[in-house]
Amino acid sequence: MVLSPRESGEFIAKNAKLVKVHEAGIDKLAGDVLAGLKDGTIDPKNFSQNELHPKPQDSDAPNWLLLIDTLNFCFWTAGKKQKWQVEGHTGYFALCAAINRAKRDGVDITNPNFYSKITQDQLKNILRSDDATTVAPLLEQRVACLHEVGTKLMEKYDGKFENFIKSCNKSAQNLLQLIVTEFPCFRDEAQFHGERVAIYKRAQILVGDIWSCYCGEGLGEFNDIETITMFADYRVPQVLVHYGCMEYTQELLDTLKEDKLLENGSQEEVEIRGISIYVVEELKKKLVETIKENDLNIDLRKVNSILLDHYLWDYRRKYAAELEYIPFHKVLCVYY
Repeated sequence: MVLSPRESGEFIAKNAKLVKVHEAGIDKLAGDVLAGLKDGTIDPKNFSQNELHPKPQDSDAPNWLLLIDTLNFCFWTAGKKQKWQVEGHTGYFALCAAINRAKRDGVDITNPNFYSKITQDQLKNILRSDDATTVAPLLEQRVACLHEVGTKLMEKYDGKFENFIKSCNKSAQNLLQLIVTEFPCFRDEAQFHGERVAIYKRAQILVGDIWSCYCGEGLGEFNDIETITMFADYRVPQVLVHYGCMEYTQELLDTLKEDKLLENGSQEEVEIRGISIYVVEELKKKLVETIKENDLNIDLRKVNSILLDHYLWDYRRKYAAELEYIPFHKVLCVYY
């Protein structure tokens, strides 16, 4: 049996040795998030308003989202090496820019029939950097992910991710389970203290991106979207540590400062990611309680872990330089 991401977060928090949770930090973060909910800074419309993201009326949007999240992993740069950059963007947004550039160039990149057979040289060219020398990391693994996802979509869903989504009957949990069942490269799990725990970063962000793109309507309407947790990566934990929501032991801090490469599934990695999920779930509870107790005019549909994750991820990008004092864990894997 595999614990759900929410259950996994709770279980990991109860058994953690290297990461501590602090309620005072969660309270502090809740105050800032509440302000963002009040002034509209935190809103599902922010997704499709980004120039690199598809609009809900785009017929290709579902396949674009699947393609992006199939490739949405491991963009960090070791040491002082040149960052992979596309059209001035780095990380996730560089990926979006590269895919959009390929579409403008006439490459049928969002068609699973094309990418189920894509070669490493073709993908290398599609993801080419601004300096023409820096290569996107884990290129071989990205090709393998594309082959796996593209083949399954062609075999069972007529090459349309829209069909895949519709088969889940407006249930985010059904969709999540189908993603990790049909696409093993999304199956982000680990063994921890005798239990099989699930983090499901890319699988959940795919569900979240569909919901965000369509603002919870039409293809993005899910009757249980609140069951999706945050997307535990290697950057959001920096924000949670910065706010004092979680704290690393000196032993873990020393390991991270040494810039050691951690193993996927290691205790250090699982605790950092699992407790990130737990903290954001606790944050969500506090926000809902505060809004209800004070009868605030805030749509509770906006108080979900998807939008809370967006806030935290955007905060990290906005204050990247200020947050560099907190080391982040580094893992080479396809899951995040």
